[in-house]
Amino acid sequence: MTSALRTPEVVFSLGPIAVTDTVLVTLALSLVLVGTVAIVQRTRAGGEVLEVIYEELERHLARLVTIDVRPLVPLILTQWLFVLAANLVGLVPGIAAPTADLAVTAALATIAFFAGHVYGFATQGWRYLRHYVEPSPLLLPFNLIGEASRTLALALRLFGNMLSGQLVVAILTLLVGLLVPLPLLLLSVLTSLVQAYIFGVLTLVFTTSTAAVAQRTRRAIEPGSAS
Repeated sequence: MTSALRTPEVVFSLGPIAVTDTVLVTLALSLVLVGTVAIVQRTRAGGEVLEVIYEELERHLARLVTIDVRPLVPLILTQWLFVLAANLVGLVPGIAAPTADLAVTAALATIAFFAGHVYGFATQGWRYLRHYVEPSPLLLPFNLIGEASRTLALALRLFGNMLSGQLVVAILTLLVGLLVPLPLLLLSVLTSLVQAYIFGVLTLVFTTSTAAVAQRTRRAIEPGSAS
């Protein structure tokens, strides 16, 4: 667990690009997850179980927002699975959780940022951009700042929670040995589950909120919308 106390190490370089251990762990974890899901899905029983889980989670997500969430379900479930696995792998001695690296959480938050705009364009077309300047063009910079700060907060929240949790366990392990922090390790597992769920839900809320605001703004200015 002492890996939580260090910065990512450069393993090798590809020209000007430095490949860190965080990148390697993230790639390995992604390959394992994709391979595992593909293998389970090929079996009849596994495919049926995955289908039931997917449909149940889709219904759960649909209850959290007021607009059609089905196009976003694959993204949210993928983020849940990856963030949970990335959080839990940090409990392995000698391996730092990728989510304790700000670069990883920033990448996840950036995906959520662009997913929101892709969703907005897919559902409303170019009219989606009108909500940035309505009811007044003076609101444009404030809307842009709000979206940027929301994306930054999403990245910093997961990064800070995972890094602080690993630091606490690492410090107690150094001070009192392995036996006392065992309850904290169990708490870390629970924290990993909770943080993965919260990150996915916040991604869903942030992704759909802009489109929802755009829809409400359009209805408010359309003739006869009051009726």
